[in-house]
Amino acid sequence: MAAGAVELDVAGRTVRVSHPDKTYYPERGFTKLDVAEYYLAVADGVLRGLRDRPTTMQRFPDGVEGEFFYQKRAPKGLPDWLPTARIAFPSGRFADEICPTEPAAVIWAANLGCLTFHPWPVRRGDTEHPDELRIDLDPQPGTDFADAVTVAQALRELLAEHGLSGWPKTSGGRGVHIYVPIRPQWTFTEVRRAAIALARAMERRMPELVTSAWWKEERGAKVFVDYNQMARDRTIASAYSLRARPRATVSTPLRWEELSDAAPEDFDLRTVPPRFAELGDVHADMGEHAFGLESVLELADRQAADEGLGDLPYPPDHPKMPGEPSRVQPSRARKR
Repeated sequence: MAAGAVELDVAGRTVRVSHPDKTYYPERGFTKLDVAEYYLAVADGVLRGLRDRPTTMQRFPDGVEGEFFYQKRAPKGLPDWLPTARIAFPSGRFADEICPTEPAAVIWAANLGCLTFHPWPVRRGDTEHPDELRIDLDPQPGTDFADAVTVAQALRELLAEHGLSGWPKTSGGRGVHIYVPIRPQWTFTEVRRAAIALARAMERRMPELVTSAWWKEERGAKVFVDYNQMARDRTIASAYSLRARPRATVSTPLRWEELSDAAPEDFDLRTVPPRFAELGDVHADMGEHAFGLESVLELADRQAADEGLGDLPYPPDHPKMPGEPSRVQPSRARKR
């Protein structure tokens, strides 16, 4: 073993952590070993969000103040106990991504400088049909986390009207993520359509606070319901992922009754492990549920039939889709 390296026992596997004293979060002095030990403390929770999911690693080899990159393809030297799944990107290309199945995979990735895990909303057994509807509430300039919480509480009511339940977590920044476990029988296009329908319904209910506008120039000081997080190859930080912020905040699962009193900075590398030790994974029961999207897709049909509301723009790197409106920024379109 190289000088200065340490070995951690992770559920019966030995995982090597090289350069354990390397500083990853300079503002607070957190090291690479601190990161590995954090993930060891919350391993069961983070693995619940990653298990059998093709996962992109957001790697910071020199810490949060250095360069970072997203690694989609499994690296060379992959342990033989860490499976992969082949994922098809919108471009038509493929990649074999890691699919964690045990806690050691999380610590192994942390040793590579992975601070944030970005799992796909599918399992390796069926990579074409999402089993999670993920709703990203993104506060725009002029709004904040408290506004996202207000929208999340109203969204909870809307979901209930359609026979759905959501599990909230902080994004680790200013936003809120709501996860709805669903049966894996709808395509990415259909699940994204459901997300759009919910975004529009929220916009109708809370026009002063909610927007579904893709173009930033049209959003205003509102909370954007980012429906494109359900487009193929778009992912969000997993539950219990560290974020590349000076305080080492964590994307933290919460109970609904905690949400109104929460603040993103309350949940970080130091505070989440004792919380986890006391409460466990507060989203542990999510896997016991799988809801249907029939009612929300019927809402999308009504929006199309009654209001003429069709598709919305995809991300700029996504191939043009049938029925998709122009991707030209509105102000540029007017100049033309």
